[in-house]
Amino acid sequence: MTFHEFGFHSRLLDGLDAMGFSKATPIQEQAIPAILKKQDLIACAQTGTGKTAAYVLPILNNIVSKENSHLNTVIIAPTRELAQQIDQQIEGFSYFLGVSSIAIYGGGDGAIWDQQKRAMEGGVDIIIATPGRLIAQMAMGTIKFDKVEHLVLDEADRMLDMGFYEDIVRIIKELPQQRQTLLFSATMPPKIRALANRILNNPAEINIAISKPAEGILQQAYVVHNEQKEKLIDLLLKDNSYNSVIIFASTKENVKKLDRNLHRLGIQSKSIHSDLEQIEREHILREFKNKQLAVLIGTDVLSRGIDVEGIDLVVNFDVPPDPEDYIHRIGRTARAATTGTAITFINDFDQRKFFRIESLIGKEIPKIAVPAELGAAPVYAPEARKHEPHGKKRQGGDKKNFKRKPFRGKKGGSKPTH
Repeated sequence: MTFHEFGFHSRLLDGLDAMGFSKATPIQEQAIPAILKKQDLIACAQTGTGKTAAYVLPILNNIVSKENSHLNTVIIAPTRELAQQIDQQIEGFSYFLGVSSIAIYGGGDGAIWDQQKRAMEGGVDIIIATPGRLIAQMAMGTIKFDKVEHLVLDEADRMLDMGFYEDIVRIIKELPQQRQTLLFSATMPPKIRALANRILNNPAEINIAISKPAEGILQQAYVVHNEQKEKLIDLLLKDNSYNSVIIFASTKENVKKLDRNLHRLGIQSKSIHSDLEQIEREHILREFKNKQLAVLIGTDVLSRGIDVEGIDLVVNFDVPPDPEDYIHRIGRTARAATTGTAITFINDFDQRKFFRIESLIGKEIPKIAVPAELGAAPVYAPEARKHEPHGKKRQGGDKKNFKRKPFRGKKGGSKPTH
């Protein structure tokens, strides 16, 4: 289905044509008609499916048809990075429309706060905000919600995981009851259903490939001891031509430690964590998106807050605590129609976690033999780990010559390890 079939305003279509958008994705095909009919919506869609355009385009189409300009739409997102990305997409789509938007988020200096405050006072059509910073602006009395027609909750599951439920409820109480509410979530646990029942009115429901990794992702795993993980990363990166790599670790401390240790191994990486100033984080993300940085390290917050094309490899240095987080992590690669590789390191204590991941996605992920030069590796026996947390050890790995060469993010695309 093409975008010209939705009956969009001609100026909106001009913007889409200028950006090279022609064919709608499945989530867009289903969501756009429902939103154009003013229906509330609950949509469950995997990352990388085009969900932002699915709600932004019909909202822009509504705004461009209005004679008077006022705050029309409030979009709430869990992270400043996602808020910025949504704002950038709106800016591109509305190039020929004269629709104004601003991202409201914390972590910046006083100048950013003043800029956000002035934009609110001067009038804006769409605000994209993190919950805490939006409440701070509300306390200043700079926002008038009386004419808001659309509320969007993007990545609602993540916002609830981050403890924003009370903030969301507080914001919603200030909005007009007569509005269109759109809830987008990558997963649909009971707490999201409860929120939807509370704030949505007879919603249309859409489910697109819930809790399933993209088909283009080559999934692999290594069963290892903790002390083997960094050496294995060194071998993987120096033996393959990966242009763009994200490594996920479970804690901020692990992220910083891994970054230091990879530098000692000669791998040029950078890490993103909460100890960095916002301007530093934005600079690192910009380097990564522009392919000036090949290896980026972060926690699960990064899995929801980055939208970068062409990521060849995702490494789960630690097994994620929640099976659904695994979907988000590896969803950073194989965006849209591309391919990519996702590799997970499984230690003795994480075997039951990984087994739950395999149960969720409905398939067993191949376990690659650990290179013999790294020594003995654990046996993958998740059922035994119920009673024997440490398990038995075995001699692991096929003999394979791993070439030691500097990793510089060479071109050549994504390659499976074996």
